[in-house]
Amino acid sequence: MSQRLMIPALMTVLALGISACATKKKDLPPPPPTVAMTPVPEPMTGDPNAGAPTTGVKSTGIPGSSADFVAQSGSDTVLFPYDSYEIDDEARTILGKQAEWLARYPTVRVTVEGHTDDRGTREYNLALGDRRATAAKNFLAAQGVATGRMTTISYGKERPAVEGDDEAAFARNRRAVTVVAVTN
Repeated sequence: MSQRLMIPALMTVLALGISACATKKKDLPPPPPTVAMTPVPEPMTGDPNAGAPTTGVKSTGIPGSSADFVAQSGSDTVLFPYDSYEIDDEARTILGKQAEWLARYPTVRVTVEGHTDDRGTREYNLALGDRRATAAKNFLAAQGVATGRMTTISYGKERPAVEGDDEAAFARNRRAVTVVAVTN
């Protein structure tokens, strides 16, 4: 076969090969019909309990909830001095209110978390956090809360409440936090 015929034949085969690889454009389904939007009522800006009789107790959401616990107890956190796990007067007051709340809800379980500032080794801080959590748990138990309803865990310096390298940040991180267990 001569070179004159070879080139057009090769071009024809190449053109057929390329056109065979081409894909057809697929027919797309029609777009979904538009739905008329109904206006959403604006959220209430006032107090939903306005005009309702009050009992003198601040509304705290669901009784027995974490939010109720914090509102009624005043705090879920007690603070500790540097390198200490002793319960001071302020911590006694907070833990006393927590014990009163727990007495009202005898089926609620809690976890007491121990925390430290970031000074010291990881191991030392985990041990100190454990002593803080245990001290808070023991105080609650002395107030009548069943120990079977409470667990403790130490996070040491792993979960700071605030970031910072000043004494104010350190003081806020030296704490025990009572966490209401979520039940289903």
